[in-house]
Amino acid sequence: MRIGDLSARTGVSQRSLRYYENQGLLSTTRSPGGQRHYDEADVPRVQEIRAFLAAGLPTRVIAGLLNGLAVCRAAPDADEALHSWETLSRERSRITSVIDELVTARHALDELLAVNHAFLKEHPTAR
Repeated sequence: MRIGDLSARTGVSQRSLRYYENQGLLSTTRSPGGQRHYDEADVPRVQEIRAFLAAGLPTRVIAGLLNGLAVCRAAPDADEALHSWETLSRERSRITSVIDELVTARHALDELLAVNHAFLKEHPTAR
């Protein structure tokens, strides 16, 4: 299928698909005229890429995980499974730290909002 077809089927822009290819997340074959051609297997792969990106994983980590998934699906391998587990655990810890930082920032904003709200309530003409 061509890039427009893959874009329509996955809801991912053609620009993003080219970016995924550039980052080594997606591979294509080319027609003699240079058009990209994708396989049916690229539809779920793009969905996996989107899920990993939504989880905050960097593309270099995603590339390794996708390669590991391909190996595990073709011939399950304990070493590859362990490597993927370690990578996912590390990324989960990193994301948890980011969430904790965001929660702290949200609490600080809540305090500032409360102080400002109280001030505005006491001084309605200050607006």
